[in-house]
Amino acid sequence: MDEVTDNIHPVRMVTEDLAALLRGAVDLLPNMAVALVILLVTWAVAWGVGRAVAGGLRRSKSRPSLVTALEKLARIGIWLLGAVIAATILFPNLTPTKMLAGLGLGSIAVGLAFKDIFENFLAGFLILLRKPMRIGDDIVCEGLSGKVEHISVRDTFLRQRSGELILVPNSYIFKNPVRVLTDRTVRRIEMIVGVAYGEDVDAAREVIRTAIEGLETRAPGAAPEVFAREFNSSSIDFLVRWWAKSAPPDEHRSRDEAVAAVKRALDEAGIEIPFPYRTLTFKEPLALDRTGDET
Repeated sequence: MDEVTDNIHPVRMVTEDLAALLRGAVDLLPNMAVALVILLVTWAVAWGVGRAVAGGLRRSKSRPSLVTALEKLARIGIWLLGAVIAATILFPNLTPTKMLAGLGLGSIAVGLAFKDIFENFLAGFLILLRKPMRIGDDIVCEGLSGKVEHISVRDTFLRQRSGELILVPNSYIFKNPVRVLTDRTVRRIEMIVGVAYGEDVDAAREVIRTAIEGLETRAPGAAPEVFAREFNSSSIDFLVRWWAKSAPPDEHRSRDEAVAAVKRALDEAGIEIPFPYRTLTFKEPLALDRTGDET
């Protein structure tokens, strides 16, 4: 009899546990229904708020990427609020203090695990808020250069002039200096032109200035500038500056035209563009081999 009784007790305990779980589940059915309704309402509110935020930002002519980021952020905030309310109703013993403590510990763990993702997300959001860098701009950042095609909440899509697409983490662009080449429609271009020491400096300066003024790719309005810069090893160097369209292809075309025009003008004026001269001095006289002169 003792062995039969010992076998009955475990079965009875399991049965009682199952019954308690079923009673608990039945007792939670109203709360589960209310929590489900709250989640459905949260979905509807998140959808409506997202549409309202997107519509308002589009009317204010904000960037499309910024509109998308703020729309997602608004929906995430509504979903978090709805999830907290549903969890409070579904588990009445879960007090706000306990929930906040759990969220604090969880946020620390998640933050450490996804530090780079959150950093890029925040950097992308701040980049979208900054006006100087727009979609379509040509930028240079720490050796990377190209045209900005898209800015997401994590990466900036940079199309190089050679055709390759580079996905640059937003934190990289946010932390490093960025040169926006096309912030304005025109920008200044510089090049160095050297003339021989025997040439007249004033005459050479005037010839170079006239050649630059005649460029078709030069932006009208600002006059070109030519300055005698320094005494180089075999030439007197001039710093030549003029304004042209800011996009890199336009810069290359204008620089190509300028080099050809200056070379042609100096040649026509008879002004020498020198190449390096090198004089060799020997400490001791060298014996000449005259065996090749014998016939």
